[in-house]
Amino acid sequence: MAEAESELLISTLKRTAAVLQEASIPFVLAGKFAVHARGGPLSEHDVDFLIQEKDADRALDALSDAGFRAERPPENWLVKVYEDDRLVDLIFRPVDRPVTEGTLADSDQLPVYGVRIPVLSATELMIHTLWTFSENVCDFGRALPTARSLREQIDWDRVAKETAGSPYATAFLVLLGLLEVTP
Repeated sequence: MAEAESELLISTLKRTAAVLQEASIPFVLAGKFAVHARGGPLSEHDVDFLIQEKDADRALDALSDAGFRAERPPENWLVKVYEDDRLVDLIFRPVDRPVTEGTLADSDQLPVYGVRIPVLSATELMIHTLWTFSENVCDFGRALPTARSLREQIDWDRVAKETAGSPYATAFLVLLGLLEVTP
């Protein structure tokens, strides 16, 4: 991503967070920007926030009132807003797990490009990443830099427990052990 595009996307991230805060809509930053806020690599084309499903309509209304273009895609786990062509996903059911008050609480207030906002825990970020693996999408190379850069922040026992139903997650955790990324 070009530097100018990146700066515009960061501005969109900050504006979205400000609108959600002003509307008293609980949220946490997720996705690659959350990974980056925790010290990991950044490679992103959009911004991801987690919200509860019950807040989706209020979030769309607040962001529309602030000049964003709202969209309800056919997927039933998120809504989207755009500032010009910059996409913000408001996700309420990542990896088929509803966002709850507990999900939102599993975060830390961190500085993100000059503003303090809630950022999803490294453990939950890794759990979400591992649940995206399937027989059709299983790119360990995409997840490895995140695991390496955030390894000290991740509760690996919790990750193993919460992803035990996925053979792809299990295989990735074995690989991390062999690479001495995990204890």
